[in-house]
Amino acid sequence: MVDYRGLEEQLTEALGLRRRPVAVAFRDTAPAGVIKFVGTEPSGCSFWRIAATGRTFYKVAGDHYNCPIGSYTHNLALPPDRAPELEQTLSFMTSIGYLKMEEVPGIPRLATPPAVVVYAPLGETPIDPDVVLFSGQPGRVMLLQEAATRAGVPVQAPLLGRPTCMSLPAALAHGVIASTGCVGNRVYTDLGEDELYIIVPGRHLTAIAEAARTIAAANQTLSSYHRERRQALATE
Repeated sequence: MVDYRGLEEQLTEALGLRRRPVAVAFRDTAPAGVIKFVGTEPSGCSFWRIAATGRTFYKVAGDHYNCPIGSYTHNLALPPDRAPELEQTLSFMTSIGYLKMEEVPGIPRLATPPAVVVYAPLGETPIDPDVVLFSGQPGRVMLLQEAATRAGVPVQAPLLGRPTCMSLPAALAHGVIASTGCVGNRVYTDLGEDELYIIVPGRHLTAIAEAARTIAAANQTLSSYHRERRQALATE
């Protein structure tokens, strides 16, 4: 298995991360030795916050039902008694001008519904993650995108927004994704207004981590270079 603890340490140092990256894996069965999270949360992305604090656990489909939008992006059909909640939530969001109903079909979704979802801090993931979530200030997570480009990993140009959870299936389908997040996610995860997300497919993580050191060092050199040019050439 990949040394995910080493990768987390390497990326944290290179990028100056303040939050732990979160590994997410979609599986048919729970991995041996991983405990099921006990309790409820208002959204699937709430589990990102919990995993970032150092906890490793898995959740089943029903644990995500409190967020109809997140259930939709994860291809988790709500049970019949709760199925109307998706339409109710979408109607509420459209009524206040947050989105238009015609946007919904274009929201990325997982290709198949997972039976369990495993959440863990990257360095403690018990299995290979499908996606890894990085959050931080733009000037730091920018380096992650640059490292992906250097490593030859597909990087999608569009900056995704609401809902934040659609960035996971989008990354699985297309490559590294940047997301501004959304207001619900920021409330549920404590993401700062000066932070955003980069979502990396797990299969590309090692290559990106190897490129990150070079990119971080290059940016330090370029920072000095551009400061000198500004001092020498700027008249204002």
